Amino acid sequence: MTGVHPHPDGQLGNAIARAQSGDMSALQFLYVRYADDVYGYVNSIVRDAHEAEDITQEVFAKLMSAIKRYEQRAVPFGGWLLRVARNAALDHLRSRRQVPCEDVRVTDPGHDQVGSDRLRSLRTALDRLPAEQREVMILRHVAGLAPGEIAVVLDKSESSVHGLHHRARCAVKDALRDLGA
Repeated sequence: MTGVHPHPDGQLGNAIARAQSGDMSALQFLYVRYADDVYGYVNSIVRDAHEAEDITQEVFAKLMSAIKRYEQRAVPFGGWLLRVARNAALDHLRSRRQVPCEDVRVTDPGHDQVGSDRLRSLRTALDRLPAEQREVMILRHVAGLAPGEIAVVLDKSESSVHGLHHRARCAVKDALRDLGA
């Protein structure tokens, strides 16, 4: 990604400091510099161009208040901004996936108690997972990301993602067996 690296001349650091003090032109500079990177990253998570545009706009709309929490020494600005975008995209996926799933289950004329029980059991099994394993499962099976893409999102090695995914799948299978599903 082109926007993740700071300008050697300090223009980026200056823009960040000015944006933190409320300078709208500095925020516009950051938008021009990072909007394409944020959009591409969000789109890789949500896999929908229109939703990615909306989330990108939402990230930058909230940036004026969120940027006050950014500390330059902690993490490069591009990485911090992509983390904010990732969280917004995952929040969006969670909200998007939960409501339609319920609607489909409730309004499906073939809906039966078995399907409802299976869905409830699967949610219970996923809820029992540690946060990292649950996130890998969601990114892999809900968002449809490949292990390499998940590794980038979570800032982990690909082998670590494979390990988390394997342990999560085993834990879900065990939980479903315990729940009689």
